[in-house]
Amino acid sequence: MSMSVQKIAHVLSDEEQIIAISKRIKRAQGQLGAISRMLEDGRNCEEIVTQMSAVSKAVNTAAFTLISASLKECIVDGKSNSDAVTAQLQKLFLSLA
Repeated sequence: MSMSVQKIAHVLSDEEQIIAISKRIKRAQGQLGAISRMLEDGRNCEEIVTQMSAVSKAVNTAAFTLISASLKECIVDGKSNSDAVTAQLQKLFLSLA
């Protein structure tokens, strides 16, 4: 006997936030390419780690922005499943902390 568990999901609809998050992720992609080139060029560890830290911060900021914008939409929209979605988003937030 298998029970299907329905996943609670939210899709961000705030176009301004989507654009901002997308720009941040694209910037992080460029930084990752630069890190790869730095490794191939034999650059020093401190410079490489500094760039890795910047990428990590950019990705985490994008994730936090996504979660907070989604929470805002759930709370403002007052959807019938907003409590469940909010709980799911809080779990995502804590996974980054």
